Amino acid sequence: MSASSDRGPTRIVVVGSGWRFLSGISYYTCRLSNALATRYEVGAILMRQLLPTRLYPGRGRVGRRLNDLDYDGRVRVYDGVDWWAVPSLIRAVRFLRDFRPDVLVLQWWTGTVLHSYLALCLAARLAGIKVVVEFHEVQDTGEAAHRWASLYCRTLIRPLLRATDGVVVHSRFDRVALRQTYDLAGVPDEIALHGPFDHHSVPAPRTRTPSPGTRLLFFGTIRPYKGLEDLIEAFAALPEDYELTVVGETWEGWTLPAELIAASPARDRIAFVNRYVTDAEVDGFFAAADVVVLPYRRSSASGPLHIAMSHGLPVVVTAVGGLVEAAEEYTGTVFAPAASPSALAASIVSAVEKTGRRHTDPSSWERSVAAYGRLLERIGVVPVAQDATITASSNQTVPLFSPDLM
Repeated sequence: MSASSDRGPTRIVVVGSGWRFLSGISYYTCRLSNALATRYEVGAILMRQLLPTRLYPGRGRVGRRLNDLDYDGRVRVYDGVDWWAVPSLIRAVRFLRDFRPDVLVLQWWTGTVLHSYLALCLAARLAGIKVVVEFHEVQDTGEAAHRWASLYCRTLIRPLLRATDGVVVHSRFDRVALRQTYDLAGVPDEIALHGPFDHHSVPAPRTRTPSPGTRLLFFGTIRPYKGLEDLIEAFAALPEDYELTVVGETWEGWTLPAELIAASPARDRIAFVNRYVTDAEVDGFFAAADVVVLPYRRSSASGPLHIAMSHGLPVVVTAVGGLVEAAEEYTGTVFAPAASPSALAASIVSAVEKTGRRHTDPSSWERSVAAYGRLLERIGVVPVAQDATITASSNQTVPLFSPDLM
């Protein structure tokens, strides 16, 4: 049993993506940490330099400040750990030792962090700290396509999972996929549905430039599994009063969608913003849209889906993976079969009936915190009282050369 009952609220350190290699996991790590800080004492260790910059698909933007979101003042942050480990990983272990958490929560989304996670896990177990792994997917699709990267992840994640006390997933689909892939017999798990990305929401009524037609939006990185090519084909079959905006950064050399846009007979009705946009720009794209279209071929979770729901927009999303559970309670959802442009076009037309009103986002970070509370109790960590709150203080981001971490 945790000693937290003797010293105050339970302490948690969340480990995940930092802001330097900005992605949806960067936002998720921040939002989860901030949410947990309403009930627990929280620290965060950020993975800063995930890999050599030249190998990163978004290498041109690495290190640029694109986000407005930041950590709550109640969260003490160490930023961060570099893939070559020394000396940053040593300092992260010292941060862990000084913070003295009851639980270490590792966000899993890429094998590039695996060696660092193994070291942090070892340090945690030696200090009597419980270890929880939150899976965003079993393995990144880009890494899974490379034999050696896949073998590396599937082999070295096993000792990490053997030392894991509990697991968090985003859906029943992910729970089944994870347990089919790894031996997790006897390891407790909890489903924590993805919380809202309402830091992008527009609280006031949306102001729109007048348009006689229907404006569609695709948003997110452009990768083989995203199915953007299906949307380009479907869009060409829609009436001429439809417009499409595609906003996303090309990854993995997946230029087929760009080529299809250039060759589309509806090219003059497609706007293509081929880059990773800033937080300040995100609201503008969603505020200008009537319907968001996410034609994924596969997916465990989707940040753009949660941005769309936070904006109250109708969303056409393919019924794949964990997306069904993420969107099934949202009244603005129209599901479509994957990899079928004709069915996608029909679903888009159906979604137009849902425009003209703001739909309520059913997701909640409070539910995520409650799921963590259930898991912590199951693994023997004493939970803080349900009505307890942690007093905010000034932001305590730990600088790289902080004397207490040297």
